[in-house]
Amino acid sequence: MGRPKQFDPDAAVGKAMDVFWRKGYAATTPQDLVDELGIGKGSLYHAFGSKHALFERALERYRDTQAAALVELLDQPGPVRPLLRSALELLIETDLGEAGRRGCFAVNTATELGGRDDTPTELVRRMFERTEDAFKAAVERGQRTGEFAPDRDPAAVASLLLAALVGMRVIARAQGGRERLHRVADAALAML
Repeated sequence: MGRPKQFDPDAAVGKAMDVFWRKGYAATTPQDLVDELGIGKGSLYHAFGSKHALFERALERYRDTQAAALVELLDQPGPVRPLLRSALELLIETDLGEAGRRGCFAVNTATELGGRDDTPTELVRRMFERTEDAFKAAVERGQRTGEFAPDRDPAAVASLLLAALVGMRVIARAQGGRERLHRVADAALAML
C-alpha cells in the first residue's frame, strides 16, 4: 500500500490559484507554490506534473467559479438592466475589495500570456466567450421584455459589454478608483 497523500489536491489548486493570481505565471516560482501549499517540490511535481500544469488547473478553477457566478447572476429572473448593473458592480467590488487590486485572473493571464502560450490563451478565450454569451442572452431577454431597444444587435452589445468589463478590470488593477469604474459601468448600460 502506498503512502497516503499528505495534502488535498483540490485545496492545493485553490491555494495555487491565489498565488498565480497575485503574482502572475512568470513571477510565481515553484518555491512560492511549495511554500503556499505546504508540500515538498517532489510532491508538487508528482501531484501536478509541472508548474504549467498546475497553472492550467488553477485557471480552470477560476473559470469554474468566477465565470459561473457571473452567468448565474445574469440568469436570475426579473428585469435585466438591474441584473447587468449588479454584475458590473459585483466585479467592481471584487476588484477593489480586501483581496487587493489583483484584478481578474483571466484578464491578467490574457495580458501576460495571450498569444504566447496556447493552452492558457484558449482557456481565457473560452471564458470570455462564455461571459459574452451570457451578456448576449441577457440582452436578448431584455429585448423580448421590452427593456432594451429591439434594433440593437445583441451580439454587438454583448461584445461591447465584455470590452467594458475587461477594461474595468484593467482600470481597477491600475488603481482607477470606484468612481471611474462606476462611470464606465453607467456608460455601458446607458447604450442599452
